[in-house]
Amino acid sequence: MENDICFYDATELASLIRSKKISAREVLEAHLARIDNVNPQVNAIVTMDAERALVEADRADEEIIKGNNLGLLHGVPVAHKDLIDTAGMRTTYGSPIYADHVPDKDALIVERLKGAGAISVGKTNTPEFGAGSQTFNKVFGTTLNPYDLTKTCGGSSGGAAVALATGMVALADGSDLGGSLRNPANFCNVVGLRPAVGRVPVRGSSSAWQNLSVQGPMARTVSDIALMLSVIAGPDINSPVALESPGSMFLDPLDKSFFGIRVAWSEDLGGLPIDQEIRQIVRSAASIFADLGCEVTEDVPDFTGADEAFMAWRGWSFGFKENLLRDQRDQLKDTVIWNIEEGLSQSGRDLSKASELRSALYARVITFFDHYEYLICPVSQVPPFSVETEWVSEIEGVEMETYMAWAKVCYYISATGLPAISVPAGFTRAGLPVGLQIIGRPRSEFEVLQLAYAFEGLTSHNKKHPNIVV
Repeated sequence: MENDICFYDATELASLIRSKKISAREVLEAHLARIDNVNPQVNAIVTMDAERALVEADRADEEIIKGNNLGLLHGVPVAHKDLIDTAGMRTTYGSPIYADHVPDKDALIVERLKGAGAISVGKTNTPEFGAGSQTFNKVFGTTLNPYDLTKTCGGSSGGAAVALATGMVALADGSDLGGSLRNPANFCNVVGLRPAVGRVPVRGSSSAWQNLSVQGPMARTVSDIALMLSVIAGPDINSPVALESPGSMFLDPLDKSFFGIRVAWSEDLGGLPIDQEIRQIVRSAASIFADLGCEVTEDVPDFTGADEAFMAWRGWSFGFKENLLRDQRDQLKDTVIWNIEEGLSQSGRDLSKASELRSALYARVITFFDHYEYLICPVSQVPPFSVETEWVSEIEGVEMETYMAWAKVCYYISATGLPAISVPAGFTRAGLPVGLQIIGRPRSEFEVLQLAYAFEGLTSHNKKHPNIVV
């Protein structure tokens, strides 16, 4: 029974709890048992408060008995990325500098999940300050890919992806600057959505006006992504970039006819080095969209300037950690130091140029989407690689110029600001998961979810769970 409960969709779990067919405590105990059995093998959940979670589960059951309903996620177990503040629960940001840090207030995304009745079981592992798509840090160590324990789970929401893939939680939150919701989902055979900036507001940020990093949902199915997004999306006056549309818009049915819908596809976003097996899976996926009735054309926007613009604004975002570089440099990993120094070395003129490049990129992309409703492409340029390798230095004979360069297929999309989802698309010959990236028009998360839902329905790749839990 434990296995069944732990792999129920969040949507189904919430329904069963509301109808009293199963208790929130039973659901939580099954997930806690899964954590006890599997987490030591993969190191996905790094901080827990099982006692508090059990109290919350009992309260959820009491409210059901009274005829009350705590919300759409009543009794559903969730976990929070260790970059995201949780009141009364340690939040380290993956850094030894904050190893004992306990926030006194929940981040808005956590507040909204709890407000919808979700039960927090703990924090998921992340690289230091979310820097890099390989989840390891000096505080908690390395998180392993459940499909092959010698491989990386990706990052920076790596712990979240592994927790979902192994049935430790039903939903998880994450963040995405250059691919951190999409990359680990792709490496772990789950779903991760990068929403438009402001769709999921962030409260109390030191860079409230920034428009590159976002928070968003991760789950095992597209329907669960929509359910979670309905809870965490919606306006908030504390965020100057928050979108006004209510989260409830994501509760509408995802079924849609795609007959005649124009879809562009690219296996390399215009010439990026891509592993050959990834290319083949993307080609196969293109035929699935044709089966759905889409008019599929091989085409791609001009991404000139995307690299320079993204890296400039990424550096700018790390510049806020100047005090850490000055006072605690010896406790920072080398790639974080590099990010901060890159940010601090930039002039106002450099950022003006980056803004100009990004604006021109956006204009070209919008013109491209006058002709297409979607763009599909790889999520990652390589399959999951050795966990002993901090970052990919070469792809198909092409040397990577920075530790981030192997993730361009994700961060080019970040630079556009468009919503994008990673959905399971197949496996390599070695049995490693590969995802597909579906990108939509500006602020079109619902339409992106609809196409991902249709693709998921025809393929069902997400139903193949890791052997360590079978």
